[in-house]
Amino acid sequence: MSRPSGAAKTTRARTAYVCAECGAEHGKWQGQCAGCGAWNTLSEFVVEPAAKAGPAARRGGWAGRADAPRVTALKDVRHTEEARVSTGIGELDRVLGGGLVEGAVVLVGGDPGIGKSTLLLQAVARMAAVLPALYVTGEESLAQVAGRAARLDLPLDGLQALAETGVEAILQHVAGMAAGTRPRLIVADSVQTLWTESLTAAPGSVSQVRESAARLVRYAKETGTAVFLVGHVTKEGGIAGPRVLEHMVDAVLYFEGESGSRFRVLRAFKNRFGAVNELGVFAMGDKGLKEVPNPSAIFLSGGSTRQPGSCVMVTREGTRPLMVEVQALVDSSPLSNPRRVAVGLEQNRLAMLLAVLHRHGGVVVGDQDVFVNVVGGIRVQETAADLPVLLAVLSSLRDAPLPEKTVAFGEVGLSGEIRPVPNGEERLREAATHGFKRAIVPKANAPKAGTLKGLEVIAVERLADALAAV
Repeated sequence: MSRPSGAAKTTRARTAYVCAECGAEHGKWQGQCAGCGAWNTLSEFVVEPAAKAGPAARRGGWAGRADAPRVTALKDVRHTEEARVSTGIGELDRVLGGGLVEGAVVLVGGDPGIGKSTLLLQAVARMAAVLPALYVTGEESLAQVAGRAARLDLPLDGLQALAETGVEAILQHVAGMAAGTRPRLIVADSVQTLWTESLTAAPGSVSQVRESAARLVRYAKETGTAVFLVGHVTKEGGIAGPRVLEHMVDAVLYFEGESGSRFRVLRAFKNRFGAVNELGVFAMGDKGLKEVPNPSAIFLSGGSTRQPGSCVMVTREGTRPLMVEVQALVDSSPLSNPRRVAVGLEQNRLAMLLAVLHRHGGVVVGDQDVFVNVVGGIRVQETAADLPVLLAVLSSLRDAPLPEKTVAFGEVGLSGEIRPVPNGEERLREAATHGFKRAIVPKANAPKAGTLKGLEVIAVERLADALAAV
């Protein structure tokens, strides 16, 4: 029987499969994503039909509306510097770029039990006196949150809490609050527990995480409310859920720490309002997380005697110079293919540096196992670690420690030249502050005579010169 011409079409929801890595949508499940090539990343979700456009939309949509967007010359757009609010935690302010920006959405990820909830609870408790705050918990009860706050002796004036996972219910609670108590800061712990009524998928699925985060981001931008989102991490170390989640937010922070260590490191991998690769260091104690004002001290060895295979370098994390110790162990290998293991450094770069050491330094380690480690769990991604790595390898091979109170940094080229690195004078000042007496640096990074008192700077141009200096 034919359908009457005036009858409305029935639009049904359909099932789609979305890649958690790139967000590509597929009509059926398959083992490999056709968009990015990743395996076993497709998740099923239900696509709800979109609302049918009304007559006004068909006639031109935005035409006639008072708030219709208009094309504007960019030079005519008026802009101001972002007003920042201090979180009361100096290390967190440093990672955020100087404080929290109004309307910013910050995603904080980390391993279970690393201290994400503790850090954010401490931050919102200190900010509540300036910004009315709402702590939304989807994984714990209000009694558990209150118990943690009491254990940490946190000030709770102006801080409100809500145990809810529905995004619509959360925003409805916020809209129903009085104007003076309406929160200007919201913490959602965690984004994987949130769900929206517009989708039928289970909480934690790709579609729910993406849509829930999108609604909170939209609310933050429309009202100027700052939002912290707590994110779970996968076994590979990335934030669980769709990769597009990291593109939606303004900042992505990762909370890291070695198992069994009381120290925690907060890194910024994305920040629209500040520098990326910024680093904040905390120590976990009975009263929560405490700032470490001098992080270089915890990354340097506590031993008083010099040891073979150890060299101290000055690296930079964001805007901060850090003193870290590079350790190397060179031992005869029983294998036909000796091992090259690097922890905290790029392994391929270690193999390249060993080839340069052989070709331009005359040091043969082809039949030796070489293990290199950066003390303290720091991952060094800049080329300034090249020279310290080679000096540590040579020290371990010769079983002779480097001269006492010696620091080094510099990039090593394939032809054996020592190339300069950025902010050389700032690195030298950091070394002098910690009592180092000798510094082996590229010639282009050497300061003017008499600039740094008490620090002997040995400027080198070739790898052979650096090896001769030690």
